[in-house]
Amino acid sequence: MTDATLWAIVLLSGAATYIWRALGVAIAGKVSPDSETFRLFACIAYAMLAGLIARMVVLPEGILAESPLSFRLIAVGLSVAVFFAAKRNLPLGVAVGLATFALLTTLWG
Repeated sequence: MTDATLWAIVLLSGAATYIWRALGVAIAGKVSPDSETFRLFACIAYAMLAGLIARMVVLPEGILAESPLSFRLIAVGLSVAVFFAAKRNLPLGVAVGLATFALLTTLWG
């Protein structure tokens, strides 16, 4: 590939990304947070996030794939439990999950 081709790919990729962001910004002011459309987009976003997290836990790639599935499931389970027990405290839930996974892999990995 030539330099011009690579630059064209980078610019087209950037344009494709920023066009959707600009449309999102333009539309966001017109959509009521209480509307069915907004709730639909929120549900889709949550479903995509849950799917990505589940894929990362169950079918990881790279160095994470070298850890046992049981370690990953224990860390996620404890993280979710602490998240809800601490009144939906996301930073605390993430910290507990990270610490649990690090401890399990350090001691028994």
